[in-house]
Amino acid sequence: MWLDVDGRRFQDGSTRTMVFGVAHLVSYISRFMSLQPEDIISTGTPPGVGLGQKPPVYLKAGQTMRLGISGLGEQRQTTIQA
Repeated sequence: MWLDVDGRRFQDGSTRTMVFGVAHLVSYISRFMSLQPEDIISTGTPPGVGLGQKPPVYLKAGQTMRLGISGLGEQRQTTIQA
């Protein structure tokens, strides 16, 4: 998974950068619930989030984000003023 903001790469990671591996997460979650086909386990985000930057980086209105996952596709979003 990768994420660019206005062409600058902030995140680029894979399951190799996860604190806990996929097998561990499935095993742990299975203790508390039955997993079914097509269930989704939200694992968080790769290193590089804006809050972790020095100084922290926050999105501003008009910025464009591109994110993608190899073999799955990509999407583009533009922020707006709320």
